[in-house]
Amino acid sequence: MTLVSMKSMLSDAREKHYAVPLFDVPSLNAAIGVTRAAENLQAPVMLGMYDEWFQQPESEAICTGMCKLAQNASVPISLMLDHGSSYGNCIKAIRYGFTDVMFDGSALPFEENASVSRMIADAGHAVGVGVEAELGHVGLGSDYSIADAKSHFTQPDMVERFIHQTDIDYLAVAFGTAHGAYKQTPQLDLDLLAELNKISSVPLVMHGGSGLSRQQFLDAIESGICKINVATAIFQDFEARLAKQAAQQKTDIFTVQAEVIKSFTTVCMEYLELFGASGKA
Repeated sequence: MTLVSMKSMLSDAREKHYAVPLFDVPSLNAAIGVTRAAENLQAPVMLGMYDEWFQQPESEAICTGMCKLAQNASVPISLMLDHGSSYGNCIKAIRYGFTDVMFDGSALPFEENASVSRMIADAGHAVGVGVEAELGHVGLGSDYSIADAKSHFTQPDMVERFIHQTDIDYLAVAFGTAHGAYKQTPQLDLDLLAELNKISSVPLVMHGGSGLSRQQFLDAIESGICKINVATAIFQDFEARLAKQAAQQKTDIFTVQAEVIKSFTTVCMEYLELFGASGKA
């Protein structure tokens, strides 16, 4: 296996009711941990680079390392720009070797979101890159309220038109999740999700995977989710492990780097098994 787009894998996930996770990786060591988790379980996985990190001057060098890591892996691995903020950043990611990109135009008016998403899809498809866009809006967990989340839910009557106008490969939908840590227990509208899945001709994506219960994940997958983004929960696990280690012994840069790999490997394996991706490589 090698560095690949997840287009065919997400279609398989939709048919067989499992989900491929995207783990946001803030460093090459984190990417190594995710790759080891996927190889240990023979599972497909997506390495995500968040748009803000991608805009740093060193991003091309880091992306080159991640591409090489994926190319040498024994399982299918995608490198995806997460929440691309502009057409230019998505094109730059494609030029750097990303196999999938997400454009987040969810805060834009419908027509503008669709127009930019279509331009990115046209460019990506010309070189075999999968493209994700968002309809509705998944907000921040720190601002989360059930009423506010509902006001930004994906509207079923807009889904078919959006997919037709954009020609995207995956659709991120809003049905009750939020990014980051929640201040309230999230409530998922699974009836809405099931309706969106019936309407959508492309696999559905859930953002804001951290903080959900095991059953909520399983219910979302059964209702149509094929890709789940997770970041905050993995970061928090590493931070807790590092604090515990630092309290018990002298911590140096080498132990910190090793702990990043170990933490990401351990936690990502748990999610791969939970999402049903284990053995699907």
